[in-house]
Amino acid sequence: MLDEVRVFHEKHQFSQTGGEDMAYRVALMAEELGEISACVTKGKPTEMLAEECADLLILLLGNAISKDFDLNQAFWEKMEKISKRNSRMIDGRIRVSNFEGSDEANQ
Repeated sequence: MLDEVRVFHEKHQFSQTGGEDMAYRVALMAEELGEISACVTKGKPTEMLAEECADLLILLLGNAISKDFDLNQAFWEKMEKISKRNSRMIDGRIRVSNFEGSDEANQ
C-alpha cells in the first residue's frame, strides 16, 4: 500500500506542489473524517464507509511519505504500548487510553 501511495505522490508531484504540506494534509484528513461520520450517522451503505476509510488510510500513508517516517515501525511501537494498557468502561463503552494518573500519562 505504501508503495502505491508513494507512486501516486510522485505521479502528481506532491512534494513540489504543496501536496505534502502537513497543515494541508490535516485539513484533508478532517474532511475525510467528516465524510466517515456522515456515512455512519446517515446510515450510508458499508461500501461507502469503506471507500471513505480507504481515503483516510491513503492520507495517513501519505503522511509517512511526506514526513519520511516508518509507519510500520510506528504502528508496532504503538501497539506494544497500548497492549499494556488497562481498559475501563466509560458511559457503557470500552476505553483503552492513557488514564489520568497512569504511569504512561506521566511520562
